[in-house]
Amino acid sequence: MTFLRGLSLPALPTTVVWDAAMTAYNFGPGHPMAPERLDLTARLARSLGLLDLAHVKLAAPAVADDTQLTTVHSPEFVAAVRRISENPTSADEAHGLGTEDDPAFAGMHEAAARIAGGSLLAAHAILDGSAVRAVNFGGGLHHAARDRASGFCIYNDAALAIRTLLDGGVQRVAYIDVDAHHGDGTQSIFWDDPRVLTISLHETGLALFPGTGFANEIGGPEALGSAVNVALPVGTGDAGWLRAFHAVVPQLVGAFEPEVIVSQHGCDSHRLDPLTHLNVSVDGQREAATAVENLAARHCDNRWIATGGGGYHITGVVPRAWSHLIGIAAGRPVPLRTPVPEEWRTYVHEHYGVAAPALMGDDADVWWRSWEVGFDPNDDVDRTVMATRKEVFPLHGLDPWFD
Repeated sequence: MTFLRGLSLPALPTTVVWDAAMTAYNFGPGHPMAPERLDLTARLARSLGLLDLAHVKLAAPAVADDTQLTTVHSPEFVAAVRRISENPTSADEAHGLGTEDDPAFAGMHEAAARIAGGSLLAAHAILDGSAVRAVNFGGGLHHAARDRASGFCIYNDAALAIRTLLDGGVQRVAYIDVDAHHGDGTQSIFWDDPRVLTISLHETGLALFPGTGFANEIGGPEALGSAVNVALPVGTGDAGWLRAFHAVVPQLVGAFEPEVIVSQHGCDSHRLDPLTHLNVSVDGQREAATAVENLAARHCDNRWIATGGGGYHITGVVPRAWSHLIGIAAGRPVPLRTPVPEEWRTYVHEHYGVAAPALMGDDADVWWRSWEVGFDPNDDVDRTVMATRKEVFPLHGLDPWFD
């Protein structure tokens, strides 16, 4: 696509994790976590020219081994995944395996460990300097806990990337999660680790799985303030979502001074997503990704690992949102008014029988009211934001009313 030519933005070395083998992470027909999400994203990003940029390296992930996986998961859990992978007619509900959310399937261990290997690859690329930024849009499986699968997530690849960075000498990592669902698994793995700041903006757990992620969840006794949660009201749209992000995330990241940012960009906050109740646009999701990029540039010498996550409108939302993420990470953001390539739209129509969006954006108004203009106690979003700021800002030397 010619719109990518002639741009003078910095060409930072960027690794994009992708291999068609990643679509083996497949819970079966009718399951929301359809592997087609990944295939369609890769096809759209390629049609847009993002995967052919000279400074972008496409890298196929290896299957993470047990030694690597057990840096964030218990050996018993990994063994349980291996057992059910070999005998998918069984179930292990104690470990969250063989459930409605996480049905057993043959090869589950290898498929999940390959996704985890993608974020592991991204972390090693940052550590060895072969990349400054990395994207694993197949990752972001943030519900997986140390010893339990949950919410379509078997192994927590984002946590594995964070642990690898820490073991590689990074002193502080900020994890930013904008999925509609609370990033509970990642939070729990680093609950008492002051080297990791986990920030999750999500639909309130009063209305959405996993039912957690409230303002008073602030980390363990050795890491108070290291867990940050913004539980947004049902129906929150672009203006409220972005206002909440900008009222919490930049201030805390600035105070924490991370060396690397790891982010999770589940796009199920979109108004068309069938599993959630937020009202965000692709334009708003792109704005949030740009904000994370700016934080990485300002605080981390651009070092940033971005992952995918949730998102279940597989033709109209996910590929556009994550193609924007790839473009932003690569320093070649795709303008919102860019036409969706006709070859991709044709492919979607022929294989899925639906009309794909004509443009890369939703033509939405993403204006948001800055926190500096004042707190409105009658606004549900503002009350949510203030609850979070009161809980954690003082623990970082910040004033919940003014910073």
